[in-house]
Amino acid sequence: MTPAATTHPRGAAAWARDLAMGARFAVGGGREGWVRTLLTAVGVGLGVTLLLGAASVPHLMESRQERREARLIDLNTEKGTRPGAGTLLYRYRDTEFRGTGVHGTLLRPDGRSPVRPPGVHTLPRAGEMVVSPALDELLAAPGGALLHERLGRTVVGTIAAPGLAGPGELTYYAGDDSLSASGEVHRISHFGGELPTAPMNPTLGVIVVVACVVLLMPVVVLIATAVRFGGERRDRRMAALRLVGADSRMTRRMAAGEALCGALGGLLLGAVLFLLARRFVGRITLWDVNAFPSDLTPHPALAALIALAVPLSAVLVTLVALRGVTIEPLGVVRQHTPRRRRVWWRLPLPVLGATVLLLTGGAGPSPADARLHPALLAGGALLVLFGITLLLPWLVEAVVARLRGGPVPWQLAVRRLQLSSGTAARAVSGITVAVAGAIALQMLFAAVQDDFVRVTGQDGTHDRLTVSLPARDTTTSRKTAEAFRATTGVRGATAVLSASVSVPADRGARGERGSSATPLTVGDCPALRALAQLRSCKDGDVFLVQDSSGAADGGSFAGTARPGGTVLLHDGPDGPRAKGRTPLWTIPRTARTATARPATARPAPVGAVAFGIFATPSALPVPDLADPLAVATLTVDPRVPDAAEYARNTAARLDPAADVLSPHRTEEDSQFASVRTGLLAASTVTLALIAVSMLVSTLEQLRERRRLLAVLVAFGTRRADLGWSVLWQTAVPVALGLGLAVVGGCGLGLTLLRLVGKSSPDWSVIWPMTGAGAALVLVVTLLSLPPLWRLMRPEGLRTE
Repeated sequence: MTPAATTHPRGAAAWARDLAMGARFAVGGGREGWVRTLLTAVGVGLGVTLLLGAASVPHLMESRQERREARLIDLNTEKGTRPGAGTLLYRYRDTEFRGTGVHGTLLRPDGRSPVRPPGVHTLPRAGEMVVSPALDELLAAPGGALLHERLGRTVVGTIAAPGLAGPGELTYYAGDDSLSASGEVHRISHFGGELPTAPMNPTLGVIVVVACVVLLMPVVVLIATAVRFGGERRDRRMAALRLVGADSRMTRRMAAGEALCGALGGLLLGAVLFLLARRFVGRITLWDVNAFPSDLTPHPALAALIALAVPLSAVLVTLVALRGVTIEPLGVVRQHTPRRRRVWWRLPLPVLGATVLLLTGGAGPSPADARLHPALLAGGALLVLFGITLLLPWLVEAVVARLRGGPVPWQLAVRRLQLSSGTAARAVSGITVAVAGAIALQMLFAAVQDDFVRVTGQDGTHDRLTVSLPARDTTTSRKTAEAFRATTGVRGATAVLSASVSVPADRGARGERGSSATPLTVGDCPALRALAQLRSCKDGDVFLVQDSSGAADGGSFAGTARPGGTVLLHDGPDGPRAKGRTPLWTIPRTARTATARPATARPAPVGAVAFGIFATPSALPVPDLADPLAVATLTVDPRVPDAAEYARNTAARLDPAADVLSPHRTEEDSQFASVRTGLLAASTVTLALIAVSMLVSTLEQLRERRRLLAVLVAFGTRRADLGWSVLWQTAVPVALGLGLAVVGGCGLGLTLLRLVGKSSPDWSVIWPMTGAGAALVLVVTLLSLPPLWRLMRPEGLRTE
């Protein structure tokens, strides 16, 4: 080896030497070097934290599903199970407390060694229950007294993590010796099964894939921005190195070494932040979603990809950024007016992305039924958002170059933007991409939600509750109404008896069988008048009620509910038929026809149907009815706190098997609700990290301009003018970025709508997303004002 080769290494050795030298500058460049490296590490670390969280989603979903399946009861495999030493009876007993569901299961063992649910060490005896830690905490709190009264059992233990879907879940297992095998009580010999999985709806598949791109793209942009912190000071230092003999390639490699050092520090900091957040994740619930710390475990392959991609991207971003900078021994050419950016190669990228998206849906008979290709779908959305990111610097430069005149703060801001528009554009590129993606997703959600939401036709007012409980005679419904009228917060209660009748098999016309049922409602006259329009009513009357829409004019209703017709009163295994007689009833010929009240003009009991046969108590033999339900409709006083909880406690005292429901106007598809909940939780975390990253970026820009700000103050510039100039420097790029986000987001949204076969966009979703982005930037700017005042002190004139 020659001395020259030893002095001037080439290839990998030269790269290693120069990268190491750049790392020494990053950590050994005095206070300035440490602050710059620390800011880069913080910016990169926040992005790495979110990437590690995203890499943990597969393990989180698998863990939750495994725990849910471990406690699942598969009735298909338990059919015919006989009592034994390891069997037990169970019944679900769910309730609701202040808008949150509480999942309960009643248990009764058959032998001495019954099977135990996951997470339960000892089965509770009668009058006892084991609860989840979150439910135990709720019951022990002063506000949980109402729920404790309803459950009516002593807490003897807690459910361990293997028996819970998440740490915030409210669930319990209770012992109940009154259980006996029946329609709702089942005997099992083991816990565990498989959750039914339905294929993902194609439209929801589009939403999920695009959402992944929308949520992760801002993180990539923020990491790329963070590795360019301190670029101007770094370039001036590289010019000094050129003066002492370094060539341009060496300086670029040294600059890459500085960025690599900050990226590695950010990678380590991100891992530490992720581990810290992981410890506290069990205490956080976002949109009803929570997880155990062990659930947040990144997939090994994804974690390795992050560990390699982040440092590599730092080096590549630095080298690409330095291609437009000429570092000479006596200065940096970037200090002069740079060459104007071109739009001809930037604009085709979003157009190409939209084309790819449209071609993605071309494989099926219709856009909604097309076989989606996730890779092409993600690639198309990525090209659109990446194109928006590339268009922003050109747009900011093109607009600020034409700005002239105005007050002093405006001129200071405009001149600064004209000299370094790229830095200003990078600072808001993350929020621009996030808002554009959010607009597109919201347009897609608004267009397809009607496909996943079913209108129930019930009165969805918040002051109505419906209670249903087993009954054998009208005394139960009367006592039910009286008990609720005496309940705190209940303004009114109406109760009826609900059952069904059918044509006897030997008398049905045209082969009609007894399985063709017609609703039967039994109640006193005031209760029946609440459901139907009755001109007159007295005990002993019978009415044939058609619903107000006429939907029950024919079919089984016309064949069963007719004056003088004979109907079968359905009964259970212990009813009259089991005793040797058929429970028949003849509808009086005096039965009159009536019409049900419209849903908007009457209570909406879930268990009582507002059409069919209406009868007063003395008109038919109520004891012959099979499994009738007493259905009460309650009107609660919204001014009374916890009025609904008092009503639920009364229902539990009347019968532990009572169901209390709040009527809802609509019902959502479970897949749609799950996707929306997951996106809301992920969006909340992403926006929070974007806000913190923007704050770090703003502080870095202010630190870069510290000396300039101090000089201007020393020459007599008012602090207020400088403060307003900084605000204008943020406001102008933000306004342009949000405008570009609206245009790009609408374009992406319209493309996605066409992909799923929709053509009616909801333009109202644009402004909340834009307003949220502007508010986020405003908060970040206000938080940066205190450091700004400190940077304008005379101490900023000091130099080394």
